[in-house]
Amino acid sequence: MAIIPQPQLFSWEDLQPLGDLERLQLVLDTIPDESLMRLLEHDRGRGRNDYPIRAMWHSVLAGIVFQHPTIESLRRELNRNGQLRDMVGLGSAAPSAWAYTRFLPRILEHLEDLDTMSHHVIDDLQQVLPDFGERLAIDSKAITSLAQRRSDDATPEGRRDTDADWGKKPYRGVDAQGKAWEKVTAWFGYKIHLLVDATYELPIAWTVTKASTADITEAPTL
Repeated sequence: MAIIPQPQLFSWEDLQPLGDLERLQLVLDTIPDESLMRLLEHDRGRGRNDYPIRAMWHSVLAGIVFQHPTIESLRRELNRNGQLRDMVGLGSAAPSAWAYTRFLPRILEHLEDLDTMSHHVIDDLQQVLPDFGERLAIDSKAITSLAQRRSDDATPEGRRDTDADWGKKPYRGVDAQGKAWEKVTAWFGYKIHLLVDATYELPIAWTVTKASTADITEAPTL
């Protein structure tokens, strides 16, 4: 009997030819964010609506899809890319830096709702992929803080980072001459610990900790 290989749910051969705007549209069409949008709109109430909640949120998603490292990088992209502004629902210019400074903390007030969104997507994947979650792997990635260093002053202030700390990761191997080598990478910030499906390379669970937290410490939680 011939064995027919199971097609992958997400094929890079299908995604790589797509442009950034097409990939962003896939995200906007798929992410189950209606509940979060209603919560944020309720929080805003009758306040100023220079930049609508949904447009701000869609622009943040665009920053992730386009891999912008900072809000300023995203704002430059929005200002030069009229098609992107139209897609996310903005007008003739990007929102101000102050608008993002106010908006992002409001998103963080709804972390449970963000987790719920993720669980909905994972549940949908389990319906499509019966073996999803059977083969697991754990890894972590460094997240560098935009602050230069920790401030011992606990007074809240946007330029200080009172939660991050220093982490390091050693890399070891043997070169072509058979000589052992070691390289240690250090960073100030955080670490995201990921539990992923090893077959489909899709995340299942994650935690964000200080940079010094070891993977083995977070493994039971994941």
